[in-house]
Amino acid sequence: MSVFKINGERLWASLMDMAKVGATERGGNCRLALSREDLAGRELFMGWCREAGMQIAFDAIGNLFARRAGQDDSLAPIVMGSHLDTQPKGGRFDGIYGVLGGLEVVRSLNDLGIITRQPIEIAVWTNEEGARFTPAMFGSAVFTGALSLQTALDAKDADGISVAQALAEIGQHGTLAFKRPFDAYFEAHIEQGPILEDNGLPVGVVTGGQAICWLDVQVSGVSAHAGTTPMPLRKDAFFGTAEMAMELEAISRDFAPKGLVTVGQLQIAKSSRNTIPGRVQFTVDLRHHEDQQIHAMEQAVSARLTHIAHQRGLGLEISRHWLSPATPFDPACIAAVRSAVQALEYPHQDIVSGAGHDAIHLARHCPTTMIFIPCVGGLSHNEAEDALPEDVRMGCDVLLNAVLNRAQQLPD
Repeated sequence: MSVFKINGERLWASLMDMAKVGATERGGNCRLALSREDLAGRELFMGWCREAGMQIAFDAIGNLFARRAGQDDSLAPIVMGSHLDTQPKGGRFDGIYGVLGGLEVVRSLNDLGIITRQPIEIAVWTNEEGARFTPAMFGSAVFTGALSLQTALDAKDADGISVAQALAEIGQHGTLAFKRPFDAYFEAHIEQGPILEDNGLPVGVVTGGQAICWLDVQVSGVSAHAGTTPMPLRKDAFFGTAEMAMELEAISRDFAPKGLVTVGQLQIAKSSRNTIPGRVQFTVDLRHHEDQQIHAMEQAVSARLTHIAHQRGLGLEISRHWLSPATPFDPACIAAVRSAVQALEYPHQDIVSGAGHDAIHLARHCPTTMIFIPCVGGLSHNEAEDALPEDVRMGCDVLLNAVLNRAQQLPD
């Protein structure tokens, strides 16, 4: 099969130009969703798209779509994309690579004089990060029907500004239909972890996203004076929590290597330096590649934390905050990526996404997959986030050829 290459220097230049928008002092980016910085990034991207001959449109939640016409414009488009919004102290590649990689694919198709039968689109999904508005990824969630439009529009930031107000201020909303047909969706992304770099591989063929279960835990003891209550008579919610945390780490070992357990937030209610903690609340983040195992992990957490609470005479409440099932990606789209990376003779491995992405929502709407490249030190959501130009180029070469492989599958 024929293989094609993108212009790596042009792609890198575009990434560095976008990085100037909302640049932070330490080399990162701050473009919170639907902010003026986000608008500036979108406008820069739209200008490049128009130069490449693409048409721009929006839907009611502000998802931006740039369209390259096909030979038969009535066919469902092949879509590439990701997001341009960032964390408050985010990096230059998270999300941005998938959007500008899609643009480089279109530019390369123009250079090669290739017209695909079906249209090609690039999607910029609104508020993927969830740093300004929650929940995260609500642009793709609204598009696919996983979240109602009104719920997303009503969401407010820390200053009380609603999504509806923010969209009206930047004027980037339109009338494109939600749930309109896509032939396929491809999302290129930095891995946001260390696996590819540790293995010395430039490309990851992403086979799906792992299951995620979020739990809220409340441990109740008795507040008392720190200087007058003997240790054996205490019902200390924090020491109970500390023992539970160690047991949670033990659970991760029981489900190794794919089981992951994180306590990301912890609060001592009405805390005081000289008061025994009477109530502690904390979160548990469970992750595993398999749904059956994530349920087993949740059951283990409930049983073992209940045992500790009983031994210490503590109250315990555990509630499930959120469950995202494991998401297998489409075999045909995975095959298109694998065929592309093999034809290019780039070293690669199969990998499961550990983070949430818009592709997880899209996988429930149309055939979907992702392409990963390494990030330096496995670092992301950080101003120091970085990627190597050669990895950036190779990942986009794979994206270009995977899209063409998919386009060639359509019947004449």
